[in-house]
Amino acid sequence: MKMNEIKSLADKDLREKLENAELAYTQLKLNHSVTPLENPSQIKAARRDIARMQTELRQRELNK
Repeated sequence: MKMNEIKSLADKDLREKLENAELAYTQLKLNHSVTPLENPSQIKAARRDIARMQTELRQRELNK
């Protein structure tokens, strides 16, 4: 997910996406520990997307 897409979301939508992304990340890690993924870089990409969303939420919180 690009930063432009993240910035265009409303707070509620962003929190929902963050929650879903965290669940998907946990599932990816679990699946990878059982059976190696074909593309393990998905884990890294998911972690970075989560960080981008958390950063945007924090910036919005500080700007209020």
